[in-house]
Amino acid sequence: MPTEEFSHDVTVPAPAARIFAHLADPESYIGLSPLLVAVRDVVTAEDEVRYVAVERFRVLGPLRWDNPIRVTMTFPEPGRRIVSDVRSPGRVRLTATVELAPDGAGTRVSETVSVTYPKLLRRLVIGQATNVQRHRLAELARRMTVS
Repeated sequence: MPTEEFSHDVTVPAPAARIFAHLADPESYIGLSPLLVAVRDVVTAEDEVRYVAVERFRVLGPLRWDNPIRVTMTFPEPGRRIVSDVRSPGRVRLTATVELAPDGAGTRVSETVSVTYPKLLRRLVIGQATNVQRHRLAELARRMTVS
């Protein structure tokens, strides 16, 4: 199966500790990721958090499709790095690595996404993943500015 990787970054006007705490909480991703409408079955261990996230896709008019995805977040460098391993139906697998670094009065948030998918789903998967990544980083910057 093909794999693609892409990165995006943004400077957020907040300390890394605050951003890390926000991103380490699965509930924070509701609305942070535009398709995510629910988080359930959260299990927290010493160095990881596992949960099911529900993505909602509009199909036609009022019709929708809820896609449950399994997420495992690990913290290889607490306060600096979060790795999310996402397994979605349809044999789609995504790994998102977020790195935080001081940048002036704020924090540079860099996210690298690696996604593996069946060839027939390329356009949908890559389009959604890149759109979600850009939205998530912009929304994170907005949240950290407002609160």
